[in-house]
Amino acid sequence: MKSVLELIKRAGGWHPGLYLKIDNPPYMELVIEAMDESGPCGLPAISVAHYGQLNGDAMRDPEMCFELVTVCNPQLSTFYYRNDYAGVEQWSRYIHEGQYAFHTSLHREHERFAALWDKNLNAQRFVEAFSDKCIRG
Repeated sequence: MKSVLELIKRAGGWHPGLYLKIDNPPYMELVIEAMDESGPCGLPAISVAHYGQLNGDAMRDPEMCFELVTVCNPQLSTFYYRNDYAGVEQWSRYIHEGQYAFHTSLHREHERFAALWDKNLNAQRFVEAFSDKCIRG
């Protein structure tokens, strides 16, 4: 998710309370926000989502949650996927009864989807649409 990492960088980096909302018509708005809770490995986590509306309700299409890994080169590692229109919610990495759980094939699927989504965000020029007005938190 190079596009998301670039957007976070342009917003001054990850910090608690980070909230970006990027309007880029004709595409659905993109929201990137720091999560209150850490990810399954205890690392800072972010939610990335496109939002639409159905009957006045905000609908995620999709939302993915990532841990921010910053050892040498910042990277995002997915652990959650949700699409409200399709009624899908999936955890590929999580804590279950105090133990770390990793769903290998689902995680690979999430990583492939994240790569495709990143390619689309780049083609749709979300990074170029970013301005200081997008910083809400």
